[in-house]
Amino acid sequence: MRIERFDPEADPARTRACYQVHLASAPVDDPHCPPMSLRSFTGWLACGWTEDQPEVWSASPSPDRVDGCYTVAMPRRENRHLAYVHPEVTPARRRTGLGTTLLRHAAARAGEDGRTTLAVDARDGSAGEAFARALGARRGITEVRRILDLADIPAGALASLRAEAREASRGYRVLCWEGTVPEEHLGQVAAVNGAMADAPHDAATQAQSWDADRVRAGQRRIVLQGQRYYSVAAQCARSGELAGLTQLGVEPEIPGWGFQELTAVTRPHRGHRLGLLLKVAMLDLLAEREPQLKWVVTGNADSNSHMVAINALLGFQPVDSWASWQLDVAQVLAVPRAH
Repeated sequence: MRIERFDPEADPARTRACYQVHLASAPVDDPHCPPMSLRSFTGWLACGWTEDQPEVWSASPSPDRVDGCYTVAMPRRENRHLAYVHPEVTPARRRTGLGTTLLRHAAARAGEDGRTTLAVDARDGSAGEAFARALGARRGITEVRRILDLADIPAGALASLRAEAREASRGYRVLCWEGTVPEEHLGQVAAVNGAMADAPHDAATQAQSWDADRVRAGQRRIVLQGQRYYSVAAQCARSGELAGLTQLGVEPEIPGWGFQELTAVTRPHRGHRLGLLLKVAMLDLLAEREPQLKWVVTGNADSNSHMVAINALLGFQPVDSWASWQLDVAQVLAVPRAH
């Protein structure tokens, strides 16, 4: 088995081979949401979900076949002890030792970079959870994923919530834009991203610090993925600063689904129902720009009671839960090699 690093932007053939692994794995590992399109998958391989560009490795038993792959992202600002690993093995090759081989390989790469801990995510009840438990991983924070079926929203429900939010948020206006963040908002968008520092997270994980450069770097993924990407912000009329932000992407190849990303409100502006205001305004914008949309998917830490309550008001229904698991690099390297 050859495990080789490659550049997903420069090697489309290898990327397509890994994408076939993703397509085969998705119905088993993530049955409630559609698999990424090839373009979105390529952008994710190249950029990950942040600006910390991951390494991408494929596992091939022969030159014309890929049975598995993994990404490993090693943050360069915070969390210099961590390596975030995402392995995928085609279902036909599971329980043959390939997953363990890939994880050992990732642990070796992490150790060479001075990392001491691997972090992986797995859906509860999945083979990934069983794999993590078998290796003695430590369970961290749990994120519950919810889906809103837009056809199930009762008539008049959004109008009522909109009125409630507007009454509580007097003194704020709503701004919308499509695509990357306008230059004049970069610094303030960074500040809103920084508000996530007090959101629930694993105790051993440091919150990200944000500046305009980090926002710019993080947007490269959106461009590569070709998403139709929407942002709705709440602006304080008195100061002109952005008080909150919600963002959502729609893949052109999967036009029925909207994928929620950031929703945050800065601490000085909390208590004015801005989270609800932003979420309702986003649904209004989507009804105008994406009339074919049928579902919106979001995820929140199960301990984030405020955002969970907002999503429940809107009609989001829980479909699954995902846990963060951590393993010591030395612990993984001590696992016997598969034969």
